[in-house]
Amino acid sequence: MEEKEKVTVKGVPETMLQTLYARAKESQKKEHYIYDPKAVEIVSQLEYDFSKADKDGTMSSGVIARTIVLDKMVGEFLNKFPDAIVVNIACGMDTRCYRMQGKFSRWYNIDLPETINIRKRFLEENGSVYQIAKSAMDASYISEIEYKGEPVLVIIEGLTMYLSETEVKQIFDIINKKFHKATVFVETMSPFVVRHVTEKSIEGSQAKFTWGVKNGSEFQKLIPQFTNKKDVSLVEGMKVFSPVYKVIGKIPFIRNISNKILVMEKI
Repeated sequence: MEEKEKVTVKGVPETMLQTLYARAKESQKKEHYIYDPKAVEIVSQLEYDFSKADKDGTMSSGVIARTIVLDKMVGEFLNKFPDAIVVNIACGMDTRCYRMQGKFSRWYNIDLPETINIRKRFLEENGSVYQIAKSAMDASYISEIEYKGEPVLVIIEGLTMYLSETEVKQIFDIINKKFHKATVFVETMSPFVVRHVTEKSIEGSQAKFTWGVKNGSEFQKLIPQFTNKKDVSLVEGMKVFSPVYKVIGKIPFIRNISNKILVMEKI
């Protein structure tokens, strides 16, 4: 039997294993709504207790919905701008660069050194895909990105809800200073969920929800260099595999408290 890789990680970086597992589990279903072979491959190599993730249906559904929504949005952007560079902030064990292979010029996966060290054990990225072992709040990471004025897409998923408002603004300030123009797909959580919901899959960890924003219009007030183009509720992803959301997704409260992907543009 092949020996499995033991991974020990705590706090916010631990969430990357939970989301990886959710994608792998969904991919192995007979009727799957996303298919992520890289996630399946990596999870099969891991020695890690996923029992809490197995019991956290809310987390798993959110991950699948987010993947459906973002894969569609990223795919549409790259079809329109095939020469684009993609900056994937707080990438964790995200594998979207493989699902989008051949659609971009360069793809930069950025995360903390401890996270990138784990990522490198399973994903040997080269060619047009790069890994940068730095914090999203460390402005020096931009010096490692080759930029010649190409269209830029920045993806920030599963991160802002664990930060402070100051840290979120700092991330956007770095993006603003580096790129002449940029489109940012950023996942945000509602303040209501931040106050009232705990993520069961990482209960007992140091990772806690700490920040949320009502919508893109409110977010634009914090980062005036960027314009809010639209908000895409993860309800749109839930509708794909949970038909009840075609009905309850019309309820304003449900749409308001669901995580959103805000499309922010610096023009």
